[in-house]
Amino acid sequence: MLRKSAIALLTASLALAACQSDNWGNDQTVGTLGGAAAGGLLGSQFGHGSGKLVTTSLGVLLGAWAGNEVGASMDETDRLKNQTAERRAYTAPIGQQITWNDPKNGNAGTITPVRDGYASDGAYCREFQQTITIGGKRQQGYGKACQQPDGSWKIVQ
Repeated sequence: MLRKSAIALLTASLALAACQSDNWGNDQTVGTLGGAAAGGLLGSQFGHGSGKLVTTSLGVLLGAWAGNEVGASMDETDRLKNQTAERRAYTAPIGQQITWNDPKNGNAGTITPVRDGYASDGAYCREFQQTITIGGKRQQGYGKACQQPDGSWKIVQ
């Protein structure tokens, strides 16, 4: 029970930290939360019982740290190139890798739609695999985005 409370407290702390945009840039916040989600998902694949809680917690912490580092390191050009790649990936064929790079600093990334389908509310959704290399450090993440009624896309996982 104590471990479940610790995980809930950690999750709430990360969520509250994300709300304080005066301390972090948007990319750093998104990187931290996205890294925490991906790390938690990966960590939950290991262990059993209370061991699974430990690996999930470690995954959340390590993922948050890695995501924070990547988000803090991206400059405006990198962010724009990544956003353009994301928009292209929303309509690209499943399995088509969308790439971006910034030759002036060597930063690069890929986004690949890996599966699509519909959410329980009927929204069209896509799962993505993303790799970002910043300062020679490569980070990989997975996520899901769903198309909103206004046509925009929202990351849901």
